[in-house]
Amino acid sequence: MEKINKLKNKLKNFNLDGYIIPKNDEFFSEYVSCNKDLLQHISNFSGSYGLALILKSDNFLFVDGRYTVQANNQSGKNFKIVTLPLKKIRNNLNIKNKKIGFDPKLFNERSIKQFEKKLSAKFIAMNNSLINLKEKNKNIKLKNNKFYVLDKSITGETSQKKIKKLKKYFYNNNIDVMLVTSSENVAWLLNIRGNDSDFSPIPNSFLLIDKQMRIFLFCNLKKVDDKFKKKLDFVNIFEIKDLEDFLLNIKNKNFSIDQLTCSIFYSNIIKKNNYILKDTDPIYFLKSQKNNVEINNIKKIHKYDGAALTKFIFWIKSNFKKRKITEISAQKKLLKFRKKFKDFKTLSFPTISSTGSNGAIVHYNAIKKTNKVLKKGNIYLVDSGGQYHFGTTDVTRTISLDNNKKRIKNIFTKVLKGHLNLSNYKLTQNTTGNELDKLARKDLNLMNLDYAHGTGHGVGYYLNVHEGPQAISKNNKVKLKAGMILSNEPGYYEKGKFGLRIENLIFVRKDKNKNKFENLTYAPIDKNLIEKDLLNKKEVSWLNKYHKSVFNNLKKYMNKNELKFLKNSCSSI
Repeated sequence: MEKINKLKNKLKNFNLDGYIIPKNDEFFSEYVSCNKDLLQHISNFSGSYGLALILKSDNFLFVDGRYTVQANNQSGKNFKIVTLPLKKIRNNLNIKNKKIGFDPKLFNERSIKQFEKKLSAKFIAMNNSLINLKEKNKNIKLKNNKFYVLDKSITGETSQKKIKKLKKYFYNNNIDVMLVTSSENVAWLLNIRGNDSDFSPIPNSFLLIDKQMRIFLFCNLKKVDDKFKKKLDFVNIFEIKDLEDFLLNIKNKNFSIDQLTCSIFYSNIIKKNNYILKDTDPIYFLKSQKNNVEINNIKKIHKYDGAALTKFIFWIKSNFKKRKITEISAQKKLLKFRKKFKDFKTLSFPTISSTGSNGAIVHYNAIKKTNKVLKKGNIYLVDSGGQYHFGTTDVTRTISLDNNKKRIKNIFTKVLKGHLNLSNYKLTQNTTGNELDKLARKDLNLMNLDYAHGTGHGVGYYLNVHEGPQAISKNNKVKLKAGMILSNEPGYYEKGKFGLRIENLIFVRKDKNKNKFENLTYAPIDKNLIEKDLLNKKEVSWLNKYHKSVFNNLKKYMNKNELKFLKNSCSSI
């Protein structure tokens, strides 16, 4: 409470009624480094998405359905937990005409306008953050790893070639200057990477590009060495603090920004002397369609990742009755298996390792307080992924711990049918994610069952594990194009009892004049949870072919006992 009370004292000093705190940093990264995580600092909440509102009398923490349980566990003592969407906030607050302060570098213009409309409050941009992280960070050794440039053998395209693709966008839309505020897009365009996130090789940075294709990179110069500069000799490199002056000196130009990642701080500077004509970064669309080199590299690392996961599943199956295995010890073991492959860099997101009732929490995070033992008769759900030097993985497997409950098998098989519905779907040039989302839920819906998350998200290439614009979800209408990578992860969760999910990564492959999904993930699906009678011939055929490919691609990585397990796991049903 001490940190909260310090903030409330500042509210009095600035004549404010409240202060709003997001999860993101000034780069709007999905996974914020610990030294910049204001939300966790003030609330103790460690989830990837949330928003805190500190008022003079009350404290609110807003999260979506993935994190309601976690938020209550971590922050419920000092905060009232409110589950989003935003429209529900009004019912929990009475802040009409109240003055709410915010850091303009942490919010975009669209979100502030939404808050003002929904809450009828007055939001006031502060010159400086009201939360001081210096005290928190004094004992933290900050990452100072150098930025680096990826070779064309990894990226498939030079950065100069990628930049040329933007020329058409500039001229077609009458754009003079483009401000790139998404670090992942900067990384893709310049073929650079860094270590500014625990789970993504992001180089925190901004980019200015003008109509002549002159490039200005703004970053922490301590992370740039001579080798980096030499490889990017066509790029002008400056400190981040210089960006403000650059923008102030640009006048009467047509700008392109991104409404989701451009802070209100920078958009207001631009609007003083210029015009914003476009507010969607075209790099998202360019980046989403992976080239042949990227796809081939991704296929390679999925064999490594699948081998690590299969070794782990064998270890779980062989040992859970012999020794005490907990959710935490299990996820540590899986990490060890991944680390055995030299191209492995780090996890692509915090591993979800859950058994029993914890499996029903979609984005569960195992901590000492909630850490369960893997017991006979339960099921175990593990959702994990890795960042490799030439690709990103994300995979979920539900593992039977000698569970023989018919109802669980029935539901799991319905989840599997949804997974197969997508895998076998014949794409058209106009297929969108929302069409596929309905298809994945069809068999579960027939049982009056459903799940509260999207069926799939886009995936980056040695970048963010969650990537747009493509997704398989109820509201996503982006057409699926060749080279796009998505997750295929239907599931079902019964509160207080269990959770089921099957996730593979797939990509859109151009097949003559048509597009089709091709599988990327290699790992056995637990046949002990499948009711064969609920599958049709086509589904059985797909599953058998899939398992045959899993065996053929992973067998060389297995020892004698693991190979025996793999062969049995991949035998025909």
